Amino acid sequence: MTQALDRIRVGSAPDSWGVWFRDDPHQVPWERFLDEVAEAGYSWIELGPYGYLPTDPARLADEVAARDLRVSAGTVFTSLHHGPAVWDATWEHVGQVAALTRAVGGRHLVVIPSFWRDDKTAELLEPRELTAEQWAHLTKGMERLGHEVKETYGLDIVVHPHADTHIDTEDHVERFLDSTDSDLVNLCLDTGHYAYCGGDSVKLIETYGERIGYLHLKQVDPTVLADVVENEMPFGPAVQRGVMCEPPTGVPDLEPVLAAAQRLGVDLFAIVEQDMYPCEPDKPLPIAVRTRAFLRSCGA
Repeated sequence: MTQALDRIRVGSAPDSWGVWFRDDPHQVPWERFLDEVAEAGYSWIELGPYGYLPTDPARLADEVAARDLRVSAGTVFTSLHHGPAVWDATWEHVGQVAALTRAVGGRHLVVIPSFWRDDKTAELLEPRELTAEQWAHLTKGMERLGHEVKETYGLDIVVHPHADTHIDTEDHVERFLDSTDSDLVNLCLDTGHYAYCGGDSVKLIETYGERIGYLHLKQVDPTVLADVVENEMPFGPAVQRGVMCEPPTGVPDLEPVLAAAQRLGVDLFAIVEQDMYPCEPDKPLPIAVRTRAFLRSCGA
């Protein structure tokens, strides 16, 4: 008998509709995303890139409510390993997203570190490994961000390990968690990105359960991933190759991940994100419907 995952709140995001940018001719209009995410059976959404959905809080609240949806989080990219020099610019951007997130009822801010190589061209933007000083800037900066976001906007930040960033592999994720205060910073565990970088999501949940503040659900195609790793392909082209695939066809198996999350005994968002930029406009909805049915079969 499938376990009832009553602590898991399932949602989806613009990413599952091929949306990576605030404005791009390859992306579906925001109205279509909202219509289809509701049609697919999801109750919760993320805001996606700032400016893709309306940024006027009243209008956004009306559009979301009209489709019986609610907002779980906003998302920001940061480069805090560069130290205090980037704080003011970071805070200006974070403030925009956090204010909108709070205004429409969201409680989390997903924080993604900046890329060390160009997402499209593979050009090396900076070294893959941080220096000790940069690690200190990163961890202290994230703690400061967590404190300021909580104090100013009442939101919790959850840091998202991501392919081609400095928080990616098991070693990097554990170093980051061991170097930060759980009262200020916790993790958005993206099952697909963690598998992409060789990590075991169930192990991470069981080892660092108190630090898991949020989930992104996705899977990788192991055959495509092997080719991506062998050819040192950057993340953007890897996505175009189909490295992130429709569940339950890839890894990790999501049922044990969700069961491990349920055992933590706390309420957690689990937001579906199947990276597939760019994609044909008619592709996302059928996948979203099947994915929601699959997650229901897991008890979520």
